[in-house]
Amino acid sequence: MRKSLRYWATGLMAGIISIAAFAQTVTIRGTVRNSTTKQPVPAVSVTVKGAADGTFTDDNGNFAITTSAKLPLVLIVSSINFETKEVTIDNPAGTFEIDLVPTSSLGQEVVISATRSAQRALDAPVTVERLGGASLRAVAAPNYYEALTNLKGVDMHTASLTFRTITTRGFVSSGNTRLNQLIDGMDNQAPGLNFSVGNIVGLTELDVDNIELLAGASSALYGSGGMNGTLLISSKNPFKYQGLSYNIKQGIMHTDGKQRDISPYYDWSMRWAKNFNDKIAFKISAQMLYAKDWQADDDDNVSRTSVLSTVKPGNRKTDPNYDGINVYGDETSANIRDIALLLWDASGRPANFPGTSVPASYFTNPSNFASQLVSRTGYQEKDLVDYNTINFKFTGGIHYKITPAIEASWNTYWGTGTTVYTGADRYSLRNFKIAQHKAEVRHKNWFVRAYTTQENAGQSYNATVLGRLINEVWKPSLNSSSPATVAASWYPQYIGAYLTYKYNLFVAGVPADDYNAHNFARGIADAGRFVPGTPQFENAKKSVKSLPIPRGALFLDRSDLWVGEGQFNLSDVFGFSDKVEIITGVGYRQNVLNSQGTIFADTAGKINISEFGGYIQLKRKFFDVLTLTAAGRYDKHENFEGRFTPRFTGVLNFAKDNNLRVSYQTAYRFPTNQNQYINLNVGSGILIGSIPEFQDYYNLDNNPGYTAESIIAARAAANPAALVEAVYKKIKPETVVSTEIGYKGIIGRKMLVDFYVYFSKYNDFIGTVAVGQSLTGSPTGVLNPFTTRNLSYNQNSDAEVKATGWGLGIEYQLPRGFLLSGNVYSDRLKDVPPGYVTFFNAPKYRVNLGLRNENVFKNVGFNVILKWQDETYYEGTFVTGTLPSFLWAEAQFTYKVPNSKGIIKIGATNLANSYFRTGYGSPAVGGLYYVSYGYNIF
Repeated sequence: MRKSLRYWATGLMAGIISIAAFAQTVTIRGTVRNSTTKQPVPAVSVTVKGAADGTFTDDNGNFAITTSAKLPLVLIVSSINFETKEVTIDNPAGTFEIDLVPTSSLGQEVVISATRSAQRALDAPVTVERLGGASLRAVAAPNYYEALTNLKGVDMHTASLTFRTITTRGFVSSGNTRLNQLIDGMDNQAPGLNFSVGNIVGLTELDVDNIELLAGASSALYGSGGMNGTLLISSKNPFKYQGLSYNIKQGIMHTDGKQRDISPYYDWSMRWAKNFNDKIAFKISAQMLYAKDWQADDDDNVSRTSVLSTVKPGNRKTDPNYDGINVYGDETSANIRDIALLLWDASGRPANFPGTSVPASYFTNPSNFASQLVSRTGYQEKDLVDYNTINFKFTGGIHYKITPAIEASWNTYWGTGTTVYTGADRYSLRNFKIAQHKAEVRHKNWFVRAYTTQENAGQSYNATVLGRLINEVWKPSLNSSSPATVAASWYPQYIGAYLTYKYNLFVAGVPADDYNAHNFARGIADAGRFVPGTPQFENAKKSVKSLPIPRGALFLDRSDLWVGEGQFNLSDVFGFSDKVEIITGVGYRQNVLNSQGTIFADTAGKINISEFGGYIQLKRKFFDVLTLTAAGRYDKHENFEGRFTPRFTGVLNFAKDNNLRVSYQTAYRFPTNQNQYINLNVGSGILIGSIPEFQDYYNLDNNPGYTAESIIAARAAANPAALVEAVYKKIKPETVVSTEIGYKGIIGRKMLVDFYVYFSKYNDFIGTVAVGQSLTGSPTGVLNPFTTRNLSYNQNSDAEVKATGWGLGIEYQLPRGFLLSGNVYSDRLKDVPPGYVTFFNAPKYRVNLGLRNENVFKNVGFNVILKWQDETYYEGTFVTGTLPSFLWAEAQFTYKVPNSKGIIKIGATNLANSYFRTGYGSPAVGGLYYVSYGYNIF
């Protein structure tokens, strides 16, 4: 009975509340149109003035808003590219038609990244680049990520069709640890790799609302890693962007057959969002891309010295020690004279070289048999790497408005793909997966969120190691277990054939012929070698790829990242926003490394690494013309001392829509997880971490490493006294201090000008050191490559490096809807000590020129961009050398289908199909030509 009464009372109370709510609220319905075209405008904000009630128009421009505000009331109707309009409502009956007047958007876009609070891009105190809805719809690029190269100050490294890495103000490479990439506020890096894997995981093409790029130092607000910028990509809120959208894009690549036969390109995407009574909304989106990737096919010869390898003359026929850039397996190299003498000595110094009739008196004479490095025969990358590039992404979320002003949400972002990454080696990331899950509660004055990143390396492997181990599976380089295994090894067979060929010429009185002797020896040693495409090769390849490092090429990685953070605008909460704006935030993050010993030193179990930090920012406006901002952040990493990074900015509005800005910024980056804990055998050596535990594990105090340069000299002179001990010090954070002066303004209501110049000073650069450690315990052990352990680790440099740069961007609105745009920018290093390696890799000059019109003639639009990049001295752990300058064009033509929501696009990137590289070891990029049909693209 009591239960029945409770149910009855609950039902009665709910009914009373419903009746009261019904009596106190009104619903207003309407349609928003473009005053010029009379077409409906989606995603328009409609709010009640003086109240928290608000909604957005749907994909047909319709809206319905329920409010308890008393009549008459005022609706505020606003959208980017339109004048804001206020509409007075006396009677809610009927459907209201509201026309918005198009207006110039030059400098009027709202950005958040510069100060973590909303402001016009024109008023930002630091350099901010933005791509909004209209710009994203009109990009002359296959996707929004590639369109980032159109922005001022941006460089992009292309390691694969889907693995692109951006940076600003230098340090261009594949996998950038100096730039933060945030997706809906989440750090998008792969926990095990410590950098974002391009756009393999993240937002789908149709779910991107806007992109903001904060150039240069940005740690004061965004934490470790913001040395050279922070990229923020925001998704579309399902309350604002509703309905079904899809885009079908197909194209062709490799049209000239230079790398492979012509091949198709597929990129399909969809998004669906629904809003239920402005209380709950959901969205789902998915995207699938498939293509045959660009191939890394550079067969130039490499001279491997210390950290940097350089290009040298020669090929497989002319250089016995040939090491092709994109040829793998030929990294195995040894001095055949040293091996010959060791084998002869181990055999008891017989009269002839073992297995031959060549007398000892001949081959022990250096004039007959001099020192000579010989490499094994390698395999081309195309025979080892999976070029079937695929990327599938899915995002989904549910949003709930607890009150009109507080919104809770759960969002999931999942991506998988196959791509290629260029690091010290080339890595085939096969069936690589990353998932991110985020719970968030947000108010205009605060937010709290928690999220996790879950990484799964799939069947990813090291292509360089794969080539080396396929050789070893077929025939070991040197197996000295027994006389029989020695005779079956590659180097003894090579040496025997080489000496026999030369000795026969000697006996016949014919002059020595090293060229033919080496090629004859290689032919003998390579007899029966696994040939790509044969069952023997494919079986060996499959076997090696399936075995974890160090026995195989597979690396296992299921590392995680867990983050909790919040931000509060104290000024609005406590009611003094008219005097000063105070924003503060805190955060905690934990990395959980889990590679089962294939990447990190985690064979004993997972490694947990914790960080915490907080920031505060104060902003005040003086006399309505001067805005000053001061910010500071403190971060603590469990392995390093805490870091404080301040920032000070000022903006002077000296005329309407004309601002001068100046900023002093600091930034840092804690050494990455790999810098600290890596323990990766790459075949030619071992990459180790730079924390004290590794110094103990490898006994570097009692059995020190020697510098690579001194080992080369000692081996050449057979003199151990030439060896120089390497220093192993605990690594510490890298820092930068940057000062920037800029101007941004609108001239004559038609031209937007943005100019900046900056000066940066870097300290404690994190670089790479290569050393050799004796396996015998005696320094003389490093004179023999077979008794040397090659180690590579990171260390800070004592040198201070300065960088300076500038950039100029102009947008000019021409008559009849034409928009002319262009930018030029430059970055340079100064005062670099001789021999110091910075990996700066920035071209001296870069230029972008563009012209676009969204409706040049009867629903036809176009966008054309011309790009030029100066030559680059590229320092990389793969290869170092000068990359030539290149020029390329992107073009796109659009047709909006009348009386529908459809749009047809025809476009091309690298229109002339002129191949270029953005880094050594990475592929030559050609043209991509495509056509697409999109529905309801907003």
